Amino acid sequence: MATPDFILRLRAAVGHELLWLPGVTAVVLDGERVLLVRRADTGEWTPVTGICDPGEHPADTAVRECLEETGVRAEVEALTWVNVTPTVTYPNGDRTRYVDHTFRCRYLGGDAHVADDESSDVRWASLTDLPPMDPRHLERVRHAVGHDGPTRLSPAAADR
Repeated sequence: MATPDFILRLRAAVGHELLWLPGVTAVVLDGERVLLVRRADTGEWTPVTGICDPGEHPADTAVRECLEETGVRAEVEALTWVNVTPTVTYPNGDRTRYVDHTFRCRYLGGDAHVADDESSDVRWASLTDLPPMDPRHLERVRHAVGHDGPTRLSPAAADR
């Protein structure tokens, strides 16, 4: 499902007002390959992304989203980056900002395939031959791949 039911209930109450939501990016690695999805709405290639359900731990969201979107079982190895996205304005006027938790994940099994209506394609890509993607998503992939040490925390917007 593209928009979780709890978001639809919130939108019924607040309309298009800005929502602040916890989200995840799951950078799933299998050796020198990364799992990517082509978004059905924009056609962009991205790592697996998703919104945390109420009360759900972001690491659990990463694992759940991988399975729901791609049929791939993965486990979280590390939280590599916590970042706040710019405001996203959807075609219907809804506005959202995400506190994104980027996780490096390890492939456990499953055949990668389109498993829901959010993606039009799913594939493994070589880390040395990634398709064109938004620089923010590319940065998440590169940071997760090269992560060593503490979690990266982006500075506050006022500090940028």
